[in-house]
Amino acid sequence: MQSVLIVVHLIIVLALVVVVLLQRSEGGALGMGGGGSGGGFMTGRGQANVLTRTTAILAGLFFITSLALTILANQQSGPRSIFDGATVPGAATPGGAPSGDSGFERLQQLQESEAPQVPSPAAPPAPTGPQVPNAE
Repeated sequence: MQSVLIVVHLIIVLALVVVVLLQRSEGGALGMGGGGSGGGFMTGRGQANVLTRTTAILAGLFFITSLALTILANQQSGPRSIFDGATVPGAATPGGAPSGDSGFERLQQLQESEAPQVPSPAAPPAPTGPQVPNAE
């Protein structure tokens, strides 16, 4: 359904671009209908009315297909919130035991486990190489 609507949307976009480019501009840059007495298919007011009406219809269809695509995209994706995966402190975990840990406590535990282990100053220094007995 969504891919069909995208194809229809793209066709409407292309038609809208073509119709806008066909309209007579103030400066005559890309307009087709250069004002002489060439006697084209549609001249003057008739062309302006048809192209203006066509532009309005295509713009309305563009708006409708854009809204429809937005609605379809939102229905297919689930609700996303930062609170969806959050746990409440003290609430029961899936195992049934209360969690009790706050985020702050978990952060402290994580920092303690990742901190480098520094030997205490009262402890003797660890040997750094092979020990050779003194020959005195």
